[in-house]
Amino acid sequence: MSGPTLFDDASGSVRSGRGTQDDSAGRPLADRMRPRDLDEVVGQEALLGEGGFLRRAITADRLPSIVFWGPPGCGKTTLARIIARQTSSRFVPFSAVTSGIREVKQVMSDAARLRESQGTRTLLFIDEIHRFNRAQQDAFLPYVERGDVVLVGATTENPSFELNAALLSRTKVVVLEPLGTMAIVELLERALSDPERGLGEARIGDTPVEVEPEGLETIAQLASGDARKALNLLELAVEDARMRGEARVRTESIGAVAQRKVLLYDKSGEEHYNLISALHKSMRESDPDGALYWLARMMAAGEDPLYIARRVVRFASEDVGLADPQALPQALAAWESYHRLGSPEGELAIAQAVVYLALSPKSNSVYAAYSRVRKTVEERPAEPVPAALRNAPTTLMKELGYGEGYVYAHATESGVGGIDCLPESLAGERFYRPTAAGLEKRLGRRLERFRELREAAREEGSAARSVESGSAESAPVESEGESEGEDEGE
Repeated sequence: MSGPTLFDDASGSVRSGRGTQDDSAGRPLADRMRPRDLDEVVGQEALLGEGGFLRRAITADRLPSIVFWGPPGCGKTTLARIIARQTSSRFVPFSAVTSGIREVKQVMSDAARLRESQGTRTLLFIDEIHRFNRAQQDAFLPYVERGDVVLVGATTENPSFELNAALLSRTKVVVLEPLGTMAIVELLERALSDPERGLGEARIGDTPVEVEPEGLETIAQLASGDARKALNLLELAVEDARMRGEARVRTESIGAVAQRKVLLYDKSGEEHYNLISALHKSMRESDPDGALYWLARMMAAGEDPLYIARRVVRFASEDVGLADPQALPQALAAWESYHRLGSPEGELAIAQAVVYLALSPKSNSVYAAYSRVRKTVEERPAEPVPAALRNAPTTLMKELGYGEGYVYAHATESGVGGIDCLPESLAGERFYRPTAAGLEKRLGRRLERFRELREAAREEGSAARSVESGSAESAPVESEGESEGEDEGE
């Protein structure tokens, strides 16, 4: 094990801005209850359960360079602290928010010297790693490549967009999920019963403070998968009860502390999913009355209207699709309207979109087509792009056949060039299968016409060759009497 890190003081207690474990009363409950080892972590079973990749890697001290990607409060920093305690590497943590690339380069330089002189690797934990720009991220690459450092990054942003490809190829992205309701309830119960770090000693007179079971589940629902938020809310609710001289935290008081109306859904959260399902299926059934009723029920229960708006947008693509292309703009406009107006004014925009979608012709053809394509991509080998579809900006690429056989569609009378756009092994595959609903009926006829024209162009070989200039006019044709090899108006 290495010496003390920024997370630890000389006695091994976890540091915080206001003290150590020995003066835990001054530290937030969420910090005091942070898991100290893997056995105290709840959730993330696929990674940390028995046989899970991450548990095995941490236990064996053979952790590769990784990036933890997940929402706030899912355990990214907690796992970094556990790794700090269990790794034999020198552990150096800091935040990309407060540290610059100069500090990173210094750490990297020290790590290289330490490994060369003592054979010790450095484990570098960077919180909010996405705050470094792509050029700054390049500073990590040679040290990670040589193994001087094991990089452990944490981010709430999609690494595909925020980290450069070279760094991603040298790290393993570990996706952490929001904690489930029952996992958060377990954390809350642990905090209430722990006399050392938690609220086990909290009392009103001689009566221990307790929370109604329904209250714990309400806190878990309000936390939306964020353990830190849940523990902070529990601490506020208990303190509020103590100030009022009550030893029992009531469910209704939690909503007042959170400044949000307590959801009317049942304890397991099942009613939440029942109601959104009822809204979705009422719109699919083209029943605006039912859809409006379930929408109002969700609003009355305190559901986040932006969550409903997102589901309405999803419905516009999944269930209406190209049968009415205006459905998606209507749904997006409702989302934007609520975002700008808030409640109660913005709720009417969502209601308008719900009625519009319920009365729209329905088609799930695009949804079904994309599902078929994704399944094909997952199950079939990655086929090369057909030569005719490849761009050929250099002489070498032209000599290799890139772009050979390409026909510029605008240069043909029919508007299609007769090119096979799917890989050879998928030739003739029909992923998109339009229905006869709404506008899609017309789109289906148009699709069949294009397929006929494409087949005719292939058979007749009459399509004009691509015009490199991008002109929509036909390519020049050599006239009789012109000598071979003479320029043709270039």
